[in-house]
Amino acid sequence: MTSRYRSSETSQGHAPLLPRRRTVVKAAAATAVLAGPLAAAAPARAATDAPAFLHGVASGDPLPDGVLLWTRVTPVPEAIPGSGTGPDTEVSWVVARDKAFTSIVAKGSTTATAASDHTVKADIRGLEAATDYWFRFSAGGTDSPVARTRTAPAADADVSSLRFGVVSCANWEAGYFSAYRHLAARNDLDAWLHLGDYIYEYKSGEYGTRGQVVRPHAPAHEILTLADYRIRHARYKTDPDLQALHLKAPVIAIWDDHEFADNAWSGGAVNHTEGAEGTWAARQAAAKQAYFEWMPVRPAVAGTTYRRLRFGKLADLSLLDLRSFRSQQASTASGSVDDPDRTLTGRAQLDWLKAGLKASDTRWRLVGNSVMISPFSFGSLSADLFKPLAKLLGLPQEGIAANTDQWDGYTDDRRELLAHLRSNAIGNTVFLTGDIHMAWANDVPVDAGTYPLSASAATEFVVTSVTSDNLDDIVKVPEGTVSAVAAPVIKAANRHVHWVDTDRHGYGVLDITADRAQMDYYVLSDRTDANATSSWVRSYRTRSGTQKVERTYDPV
Repeated sequence: MTSRYRSSETSQGHAPLLPRRRTVVKAAAATAVLAGPLAAAAPARAATDAPAFLHGVASGDPLPDGVLLWTRVTPVPEAIPGSGTGPDTEVSWVVARDKAFTSIVAKGSTTATAASDHTVKADIRGLEAATDYWFRFSAGGTDSPVARTRTAPAADADVSSLRFGVVSCANWEAGYFSAYRHLAARNDLDAWLHLGDYIYEYKSGEYGTRGQVVRPHAPAHEILTLADYRIRHARYKTDPDLQALHLKAPVIAIWDDHEFADNAWSGGAVNHTEGAEGTWAARQAAAKQAYFEWMPVRPAVAGTTYRRLRFGKLADLSLLDLRSFRSQQASTASGSVDDPDRTLTGRAQLDWLKAGLKASDTRWRLVGNSVMISPFSFGSLSADLFKPLAKLLGLPQEGIAANTDQWDGYTDDRRELLAHLRSNAIGNTVFLTGDIHMAWANDVPVDAGTYPLSASAATEFVVTSVTSDNLDDIVKVPEGTVSAVAAPVIKAANRHVHWVDTDRHGYGVLDITADRAQMDYYVLSDRTDANATSSWVRSYRTRSGTQKVERTYDPV
C-alpha cells in the first residue's frame, strides 16, 4: 500500500435562497407506505429473533486520528427498514490493527433505535495516522462482517502517492453494480469517492435500462417520505458488490440530485410536484435525514455535504454540495444563465471554496464536484443525436445552448471561481465530476470561446455512470455507435475537451503523485450481467504546474 491522508472538516452554510418553484405534473401521486414495499427492502433471513447485520458495514471520511464507522442492525425480523418498529438494541464495535482482532485499539457501544432506522455510526478517534485498521459490530451475540479501513496521514506528512476509486450514478434498476466489485478486488485503494446519485428516486420502470427493468426498486413507487427514502437506501445496501467495496476501503461521498429528486434545487425539483407529492421542504428534509442515517458521511454546517479532507502534503479534497443552495435552473421564467443574482453554490459555499483553494499548501487541490464545470457546446450535432443528448441532460429537445443544470447554467459563479484561481496563481486544481453519464477529460478554460489561445485555469476528469443510461442506451443502438459519431463533433466544438466517451459504463481510478494526477478509465462488458468483466480503456493525466490534460498510454 502507498502512503496516504488527513482532514479539516469545517465548512460554512447559509439559508437557502427563495427562488421560484418549477414543477412537472406527474402521474404518480404520494402514496402511503405499505407492508409489501417495506418487506421488499430487506434481504431474506431466517425467522429468528437474533439480531442480524443484513446491510453490511462501511466506513468513511478518514481523518489522521480517526474514521467514521457505519452499520444497520435488524434487531428482530419485523424491524425492517422504514418500518419505524423494533426494540432498542445495544450495538458494540471493536477496532483492531489486525483482521484477527488480536490487537484491539478501540471499542465502544451505542443503542440502535427505530428513531434512526436502527442505523449506527461510531466516529472513532485516537487512532494512528496512515494506518490500516479492521473493525466489526456486534449485537445480541451476532457479529457483523469484518471490514478494513484506513486513517489519513498527518497534515504535514510527506505522502508519495494516493489512489482513489471514483464512481457516480448507480441506478439499481438499470443493472448490476459490477463497477463496485472490480474496485473492491483491486486491494490498492486508499479510499473511494462517490460523486453523487448513490441512489435514484424514481418509481419502478420509470428509469431502467433501455426501457427495461433489470431488477426492481423497493419501494416500487417514487420515494417521497422518510420511510420511502430509508427503504430505497436499504435496498441499495443489500447489493453484494456495494457491500464488498464498503468492506475494503472508506468512502468519501457527496450527494447530487437523485438522492432527492431529478434536477433538484434549493426550492424544488423537476421531478417534484408540489402538493400532489407533498411539500418540497418536507421531501428534502426526509431525503437528507435518510442520507445521513444510511451513509458514513459527517454532516457539515447546515446539514450539507460540503466539507474538506486533507491527505498529507500531497492533496486536499474540497467536497461540494451543489443542490442545497442553488437557484432554480435557468429558463424563460427563472432567468438567464448569466444572471449574477443566480447561484449554483450559494455565497457562503463559494467563499469557503475560494478561501480553501487559496490557503491550500498541498501539491494538489482536488474538488469533488457533482456536475461538470467545463463549458460544453453541442456543436453541429445532427437532430437524431441532439435530441437524445438533450434528453440525457434534461434539456428542451427543441434546442438550447447549455446544460443549465451544470456550471454552464450558472456562469457568474464559474467566472468568479476561475478568475480567483487565475488572479491568485492557484495551480494544480483538479475537478472530479460525475452526473453526466459520460466519461470526459477536460481542460477548464477561462474563456472557452478563444481556447486554446486563452488560459486553462484547472483540469477536470469526469467519470461515466455505474449503470445509468447514457447516449447509446437512449438511442438503443450498439455500444460505441453514438460515441463514434458524436465525440468528434463535440471535441470540434469544444477545443478544451481532450476525450469524451458518450456510451459506456464503468468507473475511474485516480492516482496522484507529486508530479502528476492521472485518471485511468475502466469500462464494463455489460451492466445487465451480474458477472460483467472490466477493462481499461483510456488514461489521461495533468502534470504539475500545467493546468492541462494530456493522454498517457498506460494505466498506473
